Amino acid sequence: MSKRQVVEQKNRRLRQQLLDTSLHDEPINLVTATEQEVQISVHQPSSFIAQNLEQVIPDWNSPALWVVLVLQRSQYPLSECTPDVEQEKERLREKFLRFGFDVAFNLRDSQFWSDLIDPRTGSPLLSRPGKIPHDDTAVVNALLGFPITYNRCTVLEHPTWGSAVYPGTLMSSASPEVIKPILKAIAALHGWKELKSSLQSTPEVSAL
Repeated sequence: MSKRQVVEQKNRRLRQQLLDTSLHDEPINLVTATEQEVQISVHQPSSFIAQNLEQVIPDWNSPALWVVLVLQRSQYPLSECTPDVEQEKERLREKFLRFGFDVAFNLRDSQFWSDLIDPRTGSPLLSRPGKIPHDDTAVVNALLGFPITYNRCTVLEHPTWGSAVYPGTLMSSASPEVIKPILKAIAALHGWKELKSSLQSTPEVSAL
């Protein structure tokens, strides 16, 4: 078996594992007003983030840390570097920033340390830039196991969306029990509807 065949076999195995939701915390599955799918999940930090947090977000001042992954399905596969793809990336970046700022500020209003990462630069947006830029793709790979393909761009392979996935990352000292209702409430304010009904009620929050 060639090296390429070994890699393809490994990727197929990972995709099958990822389709089994019992292997991971149930994500929040959403759809926007324009029928764009969004998946949000909350995780403990990867070992890299845990070991290098001070160099990624030097202003972080809490011993607690949870990572929120926001995955948006793009209109195009992101494995190509074309003007349409670059425009789509910028559109998805703006949507993530609007959502992420609302989440981070609502958590901060509740006295939880929170920040979000600029997908373009890898720098925190509510803190000083660190010595090491954050890599959204690497973190999704570490926490969800999505395979990475290397072309002119580094691209994630989602188990059902393929390379049409745009990642964003938030971080907070709040626990998942606190973060998830806030995520759902902010998503509703942005017109993102849940694809699966939740038994949890959502608190009242205000979009900024």
